[in-house]
Amino acid sequence: MTILYEDNHLIAVNKTCNEIVQGDKTGDTPLSDMLKAYIKDKYNKPGEVFLGVTHRIDRPTSGVVLFARTSKALTRLNEMFQSHTQIQKIYWAIVEHAPKQAEGRLEHMLVRNEKLNKSFIAKPGDKDAKKAVLTYRTLAQGDRYTLLEIHLETGRHHQIRCQLAAIGCVIKGDLKYGARRSNPDGGICLHARSIAFVHPVKKEDISITAPVPQDSLWQALTTANK
Repeated sequence: MTILYEDNHLIAVNKTCNEIVQGDKTGDTPLSDMLKAYIKDKYNKPGEVFLGVTHRIDRPTSGVVLFARTSKALTRLNEMFQSHTQIQKIYWAIVEHAPKQAEGRLEHMLVRNEKLNKSFIAKPGDKDAKKAVLTYRTLAQGDRYTLLEIHLETGRHHQIRCQLAAIGCVIKGDLKYGARRSNPDGGICLHARSIAFVHPVKKEDISITAPVPQDSLWQALTTANK
């Protein structure tokens, strides 16, 4: 856990692929608890520390995660995230095959299977199908892998993972969606690169960028992009 941004109302961290945002059945300590302990210790706060979870990214995914330190900020951020237009999120993904077009817009109807914890491209007549839209562009290409930048227009379950797999661009290490093999660290090569928004209290433009993992492939492809 690395702190990327901090003020009286917000705190953002660069999550690793092994960390979880909130507690789950694994019993592993979530980022929310780590941050509460960090704030309590740093500011010598008595009693319970307030920390609001504003959004989540999948456990095997790395990158920026934003939390609220006040109830006012939490309420306003929740509204901003629900609008899908007031917060701009950019993801980077390393995929096994380059897309046929260097950039494009993907639009699918997705269905979530709760038991499998997986999303699928909906078939005609599927109930509860939801529209998923993203745009992508190629940033760098190596001998075996390609680096893509993704802008989300909607926020569906496993949206990037499912939609990229649907066009033959499976994310490296993502066995659930068809990757050839797992990554040594158990994560997938999907990184929440940046988040930009107007501060919910100060009304200032905020942009937070998360450095990519210190992995040789990430470093090679992102260096090639410079």
